[in-house]
Amino acid sequence: MKGGAGAQGRSEKWLAPREPEYNRAALSGLKEITVKQWYEELFTDYAKTYDREVFTQGTLQEVDFIETEIRKDKRVRILDVGCGTGRHAIELAKRGYRVTGLDLSPSQLERAREKAKEAGVSVEFIRKDARSFDFKGRFGLVIMLCEGGFSLMETDEMNFRILKNCAASLKKGGTLIFSTLNALYPLVTSLKKILNDGAVGTKTTDIAFNIVTLREHSVMEAVDDNGKKKKLRCSERFYMPTELVWMLKSLDFRKVEVFGCTIGRFSRKVKPSPKEFELLVCAEK
Repeated sequence: MKGGAGAQGRSEKWLAPREPEYNRAALSGLKEITVKQWYEELFTDYAKTYDREVFTQGTLQEVDFIETEIRKDKRVRILDVGCGTGRHAIELAKRGYRVTGLDLSPSQLERAREKAKEAGVSVEFIRKDARSFDFKGRFGLVIMLCEGGFSLMETDEMNFRILKNCAASLKKGGTLIFSTLNALYPLVTSLKKILNDGAVGTKTTDIAFNIVTLREHSVMEAVDDNGKKKKLRCSERFYMPTELVWMLKSLDFRKVEVFGCTIGRFSRKVKPSPKEFELLVCAEK
């Protein structure tokens, strides 16, 4: 349940077994099967439940913070990476900004388009993998909040690729604002409570935190919008503040600041510490 030496031992059960030998001739006529990753499966037919989750309830204050960071300049074009059901994108559009939302999940995007129509605003929603986009300096602001892609990926290289794509999509002088999981937190606090507190459609068990890889492994039981039950083996990467700084500096961000982060209470006043589950990053290109 807790981080530390014990958690490292528990996480060994997640090591992949040796790949069995197959009769290639017998398999040559079979069609290739694409297996969904846990985050793809979770967000399939989950949009309405997602919008009721406790971590989606801080949108207004979070957008207030974003507006302050760009000095309420309506000329700034905004890209929302991992936009989900569009809660930040739609609120920004309501306030007069031109926003593009990007997400991998068709059902999340479908709900986002419905909500934008209901709100009477225009938002460009695009289905794209965060690991493979490049808008070539089109945007003045990129946001990626509530683990909207970054930290969910299977490898560190994939997570870094997302940051690289965000950087490439920003114009010179543009800003990247994103939140991610704080590796300081599970070193002193059990993840069991925070991963289950207020959860609407999920229950997380078998939680182990590997202090070497800084990855949390768990089993998530979820119920989608249609009442279908899912059991998912999850893995998420937590980050140290110093890691985030050097990664972004290597992508030519001239100024990188990292803060402690609480849902619905974004602030520059909170220093990174083991008290906050997430980190908030503001980087200027």
